[in-house]
Amino acid sequence: MYVNQKESQSTAELVQQASDQVSRLIKDEMRLARAEVVGKGRQARTGAALFGATGVTALLGAGALVACVIIALSIPWPAWLAALVVGAALMILAGIMGAVGRSRVKGAMPPKPTQAVNGVRNDIDAVRSGVTEGRAHR
Repeated sequence: MYVNQKESQSTAELVQQASDQVSRLIKDEMRLARAEVVGKGRQARTGAALFGATGVTALLGAGALVACVIIALSIPWPAWLAALVVGAALMILAGIMGAVGRSRVKGAMPPKPTQAVNGVRNDIDAVRSGVTEGRAHR
């Protein structure tokens, strides 16, 4: 008479096999997750490098456009005046952007999650009041 191997195994052996399989599954999932994160990290690094190259290229393009404006303004004005006007306009624009950026950063300070903190405080208060009410009803 043929007896199936699984039927002849004890419960302890079956539990040990299940434990080993779960352990192996978790390790395999961790390896897969690690490989996925490494792959995405490489992809993000490439994207960041392209963003950096884009920034440099845009800066060079902006410089060429500024030179174009200065050259165009140097037709009716002296070249030094055209460069001075364009430079002053750019400095004013930079000052405005800096002031707006500073106010935005200042508005975000301090960088703590106030809504989450308030939610946790409300939860703690609810638990405390529930415990207090539970003691009162005894």
